[in-house]
Amino acid sequence: MVSQQSPYVSSMTLCIRASRALATTPFSLPLKVRFLFPFSFSLLHSCPSSFPTSPSVPDSPSETHYKQLIFNTIEEKPWAFCNTNWVSNQFHALIVDPHLFIRVLNSIREKPRIALRFFRWVEMQPGVKRSELAFSVMLDILVEHNLMRSAYWVVERVITFHMHGIVDVLICGYLKLDVSIKLLDLLLLVYSRKLMVDQSLWIFDKMLRNGLLPDVKNCNRILSILRDKSLVAKAREVYRMMKEFGIKPTIVTYNTMLDSFCKEGEVQKSIELLSEMQRTHCFPNEVTYNILINGLTKNCKLDEAEGLIREMLKLGLKVSAYTYNPLICGYLKKGLLVEALRIRQEMVNKGAARTVVTYNTFMYSICRCGRISGARQQFIDMLKMNVIPDVVSYNTLIYGYCRVGNIWEAFLLFNELRCQNLVPTIVTYNTLIDGLCRLGDLELARNLKDTMITEGIFPDIFTYTILVNGSCKVGNLSAAKEFFNEMLRKGLEPDRFAYTTQIVGELRFGDPARAFSLQEEMVEKGFLPDLIIYNVFVHQHSKLHDIEGATKLLQKMINIGLIPDHVTYTSIMHTYLESGHLRKAREIFHEALSRGLSPTVVTYTVLIHAHAARGFLALAFIYFSEMQEKGILPNVITYNAMINGLCKMRRIGLAYKFFAEMEAKGILPNKYSYTILINEICDIGNWQESLRLYQEMLDRGILPDSCTHSALLKQLDKDCNLHAVRHLESLVLECEGSCSART
Repeated sequence: MVSQQSPYVSSMTLCIRASRALATTPFSLPLKVRFLFPFSFSLLHSCPSSFPTSPSVPDSPSETHYKQLIFNTIEEKPWAFCNTNWVSNQFHALIVDPHLFIRVLNSIREKPRIALRFFRWVEMQPGVKRSELAFSVMLDILVEHNLMRSAYWVVERVITFHMHGIVDVLICGYLKLDVSIKLLDLLLLVYSRKLMVDQSLWIFDKMLRNGLLPDVKNCNRILSILRDKSLVAKAREVYRMMKEFGIKPTIVTYNTMLDSFCKEGEVQKSIELLSEMQRTHCFPNEVTYNILINGLTKNCKLDEAEGLIREMLKLGLKVSAYTYNPLICGYLKKGLLVEALRIRQEMVNKGAARTVVTYNTFMYSICRCGRISGARQQFIDMLKMNVIPDVVSYNTLIYGYCRVGNIWEAFLLFNELRCQNLVPTIVTYNTLIDGLCRLGDLELARNLKDTMITEGIFPDIFTYTILVNGSCKVGNLSAAKEFFNEMLRKGLEPDRFAYTTQIVGELRFGDPARAFSLQEEMVEKGFLPDLIIYNVFVHQHSKLHDIEGATKLLQKMINIGLIPDHVTYTSIMHTYLESGHLRKAREIFHEALSRGLSPTVVTYTVLIHAHAARGFLALAFIYFSEMQEKGILPNVITYNAMINGLCKMRRIGLAYKFFAEMEAKGILPNKYSYTILINEICDIGNWQESLRLYQEMLDRGILPDSCTHSALLKQLDKDCNLHAVRHLESLVLECEGSCSART
């Protein structure tokens, strides 16, 4: 039986017992003995302080007897010891006596395969008393005969039975030094392949502080695990100790560390490490540059990333899709389509084949802009180039069609995806459910969720959040609560966004007290109020024209260290503007600018609308010019605000000028644009021009509403009004007939 004394005491005992062997070995122990990495639990079973003692059995047969018995048994029965079903009581003493078992293993070490076969059989027997020393002897035999594949199996058994104390057996000199190092490296290899971080770090630490150097490949494996688990601080420590103890980094070491730094956004550290590589004459390869380019683009350093591509080409290194795809993605995320297309053309010119990722990246970016026809063309081009679309390609196009409200085409793609033997993912279903919710078809969205479950794909937190959000948008708060509660019943923990969605719904259609209760529940679950949740409540106060409540929340945000953004300030500005406090709104605007915040088109539009509507056209013009100077493009609502202000001041000519400028910039007028002009033209009695605008509206497929009709008819007497109504009815019917013919 393995003793249960302290691992450190047993380790000391083994070291003393092995002192003679260690005295002849060519390594020395380091002066500093310390753990590199703290552990919250013990990894060790105790090591035996000496060989296990044999039970007192009179006239116990010797290991020679058992050696001969094993050989004779195999000769008579070749299948002996091949599986656990084969049983023989002649070997019972070996099963219960680790000491005798070790001596017998040593006696047959010249037949390593027989020794392993017998070891495996004993290991599988009921009541076997396992010993780290027995495993060590078996491993010693296998390493001596270079049977490393079999040794790997034995090490896996060691780990399965948590016999971590074998590390002390190997370190303290029970086996030859070269064998111990091989086995420790093998242990490290198996631990790292099983992604056992703490155990890998523990062996790495023990080897170094006992003067044994792990193989650099194993060090690289540890670094790789730490990178994948985002344990960059520990990776940095392992790398430092490698250099301190003389383990020379390889290109794989450097690339792994570069990737770790880049994933954590430590781009400067990556550049410094690249310089270190070059100083140590470990020259970067394609992988090195691809990692750096990917890291730089993710941190929005696109010029530097492009500079590295130039450097690669100068060095004659091969560029590929892995080189260019991150940069293309970076430019598209910033909305720089022309630059992205330039990089894609360069990619083709340099012989780098476009991959499905290249096409998917372009499709997604184009879909986000609402240009679904352009995204579809990318899909067609991909097929022409014999690049096979994957499920991401279909998901992207489905997203694009859902975004523009074409749910029919989205479902056609869903069917096509299946015909191509691709399996829809949770993302596919969530995208379609979101598309249905955007159109207000909550019932079909619910049915699709149920269909998804029958297909073996279970809704996740995003599915339910989409359904809750969709329910809130159509004002069905009871359905929102039902989906939220169903999510809880399924054992899914709502995330911050799920809570926020439900809170927004309660504030819009339900009970504000319930919204505050949900916020408290969020805090209890560990979701401290963030910028988004504060903005939601600031917006609620703004809607209620509660200036005091909104400003108190703003001050509270600043006091707890949250930095308000343009949404916060725009909401508060809007409250002041709606209440007629224009000067105070401008002060809030300048406070936001002083904090380094960049206003958006919404911020400027709110300011322009309020000032123009109250006749302060000079200030409205200033804001309109300022936003464009800052590269913020006005939208149709901004132009409508300017046109409305000009019409109120009877500056019709300038209003028409803005209307024309809007169209020249590719911004299509909407029903409000026309209604504002029609209203003013009717006020000055120009009935013919009003009808012309009305006809133009219909020709463009822009359907008027009751406000448009009220503006047209308000200046007419009863007889003329009746005549006008009939005329307008005929125009509307013609427009509807034309629209039906087109569809």
